[in-house]
Amino acid sequence: MSISIHPSAYVAPGVELGEAVTVGPFAVIESGAVIGANSQVGAHAVVHSRVKMGEGNIVHPHAVLGGLPQDLGFKPETVSWLEIGDRNVFREGFTAHRATAAEGATQIGSDCYFMANSHVAHDCKVGHKTIFANNVAIGGFVTVDNNVFMGGAVVVHQFCRVGAYAIIQGTTGINMDVLPFTLIGGRPAKHYRLNIVGLRRAGIVGDELNLLSKSFRLLRNKQSLDELPDSTQMQYLRSWLQADSKRGLHGFKTLDAKGDE
Repeated sequence: MSISIHPSAYVAPGVELGEAVTVGPFAVIESGAVIGANSQVGAHAVVHSRVKMGEGNIVHPHAVLGGLPQDLGFKPETVSWLEIGDRNVFREGFTAHRATAAEGATQIGSDCYFMANSHVAHDCKVGHKTIFANNVAIGGFVTVDNNVFMGGAVVVHQFCRVGAYAIIQGTTGINMDVLPFTLIGGRPAKHYRLNIVGLRRAGIVGDELNLLSKSFRLLRNKQSLDELPDSTQMQYLRSWLQADSKRGLHGFKTLDAKGDE
């Protein structure tokens, strides 16, 4: 299947388009952009230079990829990148900016879904199979691991970390790190419990789920995880807890006298 470019679109010299890429009316793709096979760039969408995009991505109308960082000290001539994996969906009005440091990259993984008017700032790292609902915005240098769901209008402060399989309640403001495998929400934000539904959907059940439940209770009570057995999820959790944090960890919703949340 050949490449299809609408006559009103502008595709600059030096753009690399893979097989079966389609470019819609009035779209703009700047020189130096790389777009993988079977990707779609919708009407009025903009793909700036220094964007490297994998295969099977869908860029809806009016999305803008690879814009300059919203950093007053950034020099536009700096060579930096926005790197995107495969099979992502970028809905209307989505924006993602390239990195601030020379040869640095803002990174988005594969199989993610970014709903309308969501935003990924400069120097962020977003993992695989993550969903941003409408109007989610993450600040610079935020790390979002795999299989995260962010509800509508969630805002994440710069330098925060969001662990894998976390779910963030809509309209929550995040200004500290979010534990993997958990549900967090409220104002101020608190960890409520494990993301049971998400974990079960991912096939994390039985002993693996029970082990995570024990780890959550220990962390809520400020106790060590050293005595717990190992598993794939525990290895990741221990590594995540040991990694450097610039923001600290959000607290936990307290239990009432009956032990209920």
